[in-house]
Amino acid sequence: MANRWGIPKDVEELVKQRDLSCVYCGISFTNSIVTHKTRPTWEHIINDIRINGPDNIALCCGSCNASKGTKLLNDWLNSKYCLTKGITKDNVATVVKDFLNRQ
Repeated sequence: MANRWGIPKDVEELVKQRDLSCVYCGISFTNSIVTHKTRPTWEHIINDIRINGPDNIALCCGSCNASKGTKLLNDWLNSKYCLTKGITKDNVATVVKDFLNRQ
């Protein structure tokens, strides 16, 4: 069974255990006050909903997800948003670094 984004339940559970903070900006999801910024959202690192394995599915905050949208990861990492927030290929989560290293 998959969730409404087509992510298989086993992948969903693995990602929820792995990504306790935004894979991009690092903000913690354990905050008791849930805002757009602290709410975890599903992220396809490669913007293809057919690729639903744990190496492409991650959790990121609503702000990063809204900013990245359909941009390619490398393009987004060079965007004003990432420059302003200090998000670089060197300080993103391991799952994102692994993706960048496979390119």
